[in-house]
Amino acid sequence: MDLALSPMMISSDFLPTGSLLDSLIHISNDVATIEKLPFVQIRNLSTMIRRIKLLSSLFEEIKETDNPLPPSSILCLTELFSVIRRVKLFIQGCKEGSSLWGLMQIELISNQFYMLVKEMGRALDILPLSLLKVTADIREQVELLHKQAKRVELFIDSRELQRREELLQVMANNNVQNKKNKGFIDFGKVQEIFSSIGIRNPSDYDEEISKLEAETQNQAGTGGLIVVSNINNLISLVLYSKSMIFSDGENKRSSADYMQRSASVGRKLDHSSSSQSMVPNIRDEFRCPISLDLMRDPVIVSSGHTYDRNSIAQWINTGHHTCPKSGQRLIHTALIPNYALKSLVHQWCHENNIPLNEPTSMYSSDSEKNRSNDKLGENATDHISASKTAVDAVKMTAEFLVGKLATGSADIQRQAAYELRLLAKTGMDNRRIIAEAGAIPFLVTLLASHDPRIQENAITALFNLSIYDNNKILIMAAGAVDNIIEVLESGKTMEARENAAAALFSLSMVDECKVTIGARARAIPALVGLLREGTPIGKRDAATTLFNLAVYNPNKARIVFAGAVPLLIELLMDDKAGITDDSLQVLALLLGCSEGLEEIKKSRVLVPLLIDLLRFGSAKGKENSITLLMGLCKEEGELVAKRLLANPRSIPSLQSLAADGSLRARRKADALLRLLNRCCSQSHNSI
Repeated sequence: MDLALSPMMISSDFLPTGSLLDSLIHISNDVATIEKLPFVQIRNLSTMIRRIKLLSSLFEEIKETDNPLPPSSILCLTELFSVIRRVKLFIQGCKEGSSLWGLMQIELISNQFYMLVKEMGRALDILPLSLLKVTADIREQVELLHKQAKRVELFIDSRELQRREELLQVMANNNVQNKKNKGFIDFGKVQEIFSSIGIRNPSDYDEEISKLEAETQNQAGTGGLIVVSNINNLISLVLYSKSMIFSDGENKRSSADYMQRSASVGRKLDHSSSSQSMVPNIRDEFRCPISLDLMRDPVIVSSGHTYDRNSIAQWINTGHHTCPKSGQRLIHTALIPNYALKSLVHQWCHENNIPLNEPTSMYSSDSEKNRSNDKLGENATDHISASKTAVDAVKMTAEFLVGKLATGSADIQRQAAYELRLLAKTGMDNRRIIAEAGAIPFLVTLLASHDPRIQENAITALFNLSIYDNNKILIMAAGAVDNIIEVLESGKTMEARENAAAALFSLSMVDECKVTIGARARAIPALVGLLREGTPIGKRDAATTLFNLAVYNPNKARIVFAGAVPLLIELLMDDKAGITDDSLQVLALLLGCSEGLEEIKKSRVLVPLLIDLLRFGSAKGKENSITLLMGLCKEEGELVAKRLLANPRSIPSLQSLAADGSLRARRKADALLRLLNRCCSQSHNSI
């Protein structure tokens, strides 16, 4: 949520089409009809919308009188349009932003509402109500609104302040290394806080995670590393809480439930209160089937049986691939924490004064070593996201989800793939940890699923994971390319196809992958197919992937033979597609091969388009337009030069770029002007 509000200069270009009153009525109605307001700042939001509704009545009545507006009212109405537009943007930001972050920022957001109302009051100061022919009722309402706006005071909801304090207390306790609280979080309190701000079911938790991740991206560029760290801690809390509160999908447990069950078990244990130094009898459920010792870190293997992490890790690391208890072959070696049993064991140890010396498994030590190595090359945002609390929460969640991915039903796999998709959206550490948990091979297998949602979630999760460079190699090693191309070509949903293109784009950032992907006979035709059929986002993904592949020279001819050139030229004229720059840069690359040049020369509309783009294109678009024109001039010389010189806009556009363009644009414009000059001279001499 962007909380920064700055005054806006209003010009005729800034207003929507139509008269000033029409614009005011339209934007006021937009605000008045906003529904499903967030639970945070509900009073400020509701009050603000009521104020805008009153102003809407004023605007509509002025419109109905059909009298010319007094000149003295124009400035006021223009200022009101500015304020109402910013109100609309701000309310939408509150609605679409994170509720938890809004709760943390309560004073700042409340102050923004206060400032908007004050600005509304200042605009109404210059409203000549006496000159406007409105009814007495409307006049009274506006005068009352004006007085209220002038006297408004900053309002901060005391209940929301209390909820924030409770949330901060929970976050302070969210540290598994805290010996005092034994790492327990009161999930009953967490659920109560979350519910009070509208986060009530698993989909609400997913949506909140997405909003927090978006807020991380917004804040990452501001240099506010502490802010980013706080948001990441909120993400870890929501992830951890969701996995605990909705761990079985249908059983909604809180830590209070666990504590109560643990206490009842502890009371039933047979031990002597007079012999504190003696170790009490250990219940069979608490013993590891391998070592027969107390399971301090119980984990579940793919057969569904529980062991102590150290014991089963040693079993697997010595070459065994079966479950010790059942003899069943392990279809994967992921170790999934058994949180419920761990909670019971820890509580029992606490009540019986048994020290909890957590064993350090090979998994954790390897992870620590990798984390140390990775940190040498990560940026500041990744350092922040690697806080111990966040890493532990992500690791637990990832291991749990990979287990569900490997052994669950289709419904469970669909949900697990979706959770991993969300988890991999933000932070290089998240992507590394998910890969370490063994998710990639299972996700690759799920690309062939007949369930559209499973396929879509799996390809999107792989795309998100591929952003981490080390994972690119792992994805390629897992044989994912053919599966990804299959999804790109005939995925169950358009989103799956588009995300497959995005995954290929990410993988093709590695030079070796450009070779591998381009060599697949179906890869480039499938990308060209998406260029033709996809949504604007999909077309952009396809174009940028083709650009990456075209950097490797042998791929250029393949792209031309797949029919990309006419499509790319057609997309230059498609304003709705919005990929003019992407299309231009691919065409500029394809100009470098003879097949591409011949295909580009066939177009009769390209040169006029490029001349227009010299005037109206982006800086990058202008550069690529000049590159294409130079290439065509060098090849066809006088013919293209004549077409350029015949267009009255081309030379002024080139001269403007030669004077005021970017450094590269100036160099290219100068070169093209010299080339045109030579062509003119040759043509003149030949006469």
